[in-house]
Amino acid sequence: MKYKKITDLQLKNKIIFLRTDMNVPILDGEISDNTRITAGLTTIKYALEQGAKLIIATHLGRPTEGQFDADFSVAIIAKNLAKLLNMDVPVLSEIPEKINFSHSNIVMLENVRFNVGEKSNDSQLGKKYANLCDIFVHDAFAASHRKEASTDAVGYHTDTVCAGLLMIKELEALTSAVTNPQSPVVAIVAGSKVSTKLNILKNLAHKVDYLIVGGGILNTFLLATNHKVGKSLVEKELVNEAKQIIEIMNAKGKVIPLPEEVITAKHFSPNEIAVEKSINSIEADDMILDVGANFANKLSEVIETAKTIIWNGPIGVFEFDQFANGTKVLAHSIANSKAFSLAGGGDTIAAINKFALMHKISYVSTAGGALLEFLEDKELPAITLLTRKN
Repeated sequence: MKYKKITDLQLKNKIIFLRTDMNVPILDGEISDNTRITAGLTTIKYALEQGAKLIIATHLGRPTEGQFDADFSVAIIAKNLAKLLNMDVPVLSEIPEKINFSHSNIVMLENVRFNVGEKSNDSQLGKKYANLCDIFVHDAFAASHRKEASTDAVGYHTDTVCAGLLMIKELEALTSAVTNPQSPVVAIVAGSKVSTKLNILKNLAHKVDYLIVGGGILNTFLLATNHKVGKSLVEKELVNEAKQIIEIMNAKGKVIPLPEEVITAKHFSPNEIAVEKSINSIEADDMILDVGANFANKLSEVIETAKTIIWNGPIGVFEFDQFANGTKVLAHSIANSKAFSLAGGGDTIAAINKFALMHKISYVSTAGGALLEFLEDKELPAITLLTRKN
């Protein structure tokens, strides 16, 4: 994969349109987690140190296109960024024909999703963005699976396009874990639905040495192996697909490990009592919300054999402490492993933060949807743009 990097270019006195992803969660008018802002700081600081002038562009939430909505204004992001940089970061309410950098070498455009044509990747809007700059820097890996005006069209109207430092880190980490991994490779794919991750499971089944499934996905696999799952979250219509994935692994002499005991409850509630049961004793009104302790320890032993670990999704309802042990044991095993570990997805990051293990995972991707599409072997629009404009 050959593409221009920001470090390849002379940036002094150049105007950069930097598409980053600072789509942060906001609770009660405050940023509750600024991980995505701090992740983008390296590129911003590098560009400023090299003498560039910066136009920061990001989306925030899902506002109605063409309408300003104060709840989705990036002003709160600019304020946080200004504090981190110790410099003013003015927000431009409209897209001007030319930007005045006399007061600051960095400005931020208002939420790009306020602009008509952003989501539809409108060429004219992309051209409007491009007319503001000399260089387009794509640093929003978390939005790299989207073809939108500020992630895609702008690049085709800009002479010079390159990847930012965060984008470079993401692509190198993913390539290392997925394209050229060291064996044995262990993949953990969990979550509420098989349907959203079916292609990933099939793709990984051909590549990995061990495939661990969890959450609602595990329930579908249990059903596919003739186990009762009570009223657990399950996708009955995808049982045949689950069987196919099991067959792919079996043909390689590998199995998808399934638990003999699970943690159940009668209701989905933070106050519900957790009960460990044999997988053969599930009652019609039981919900499977975690794996049993013995199985969690067996998964830990599998993790110990790995040289590459790919982790997407918690294996139980980790938000409730009584159903968090499986994910906790798994997370600590990954953190303590000497293998290269790649983790990604919102729930995965939340679990890593809950157990305070962020510093012990080799690489934590900021992406959710983009990571999943990369794991499916789909060509991301951002990669297409970067490689074509090389």
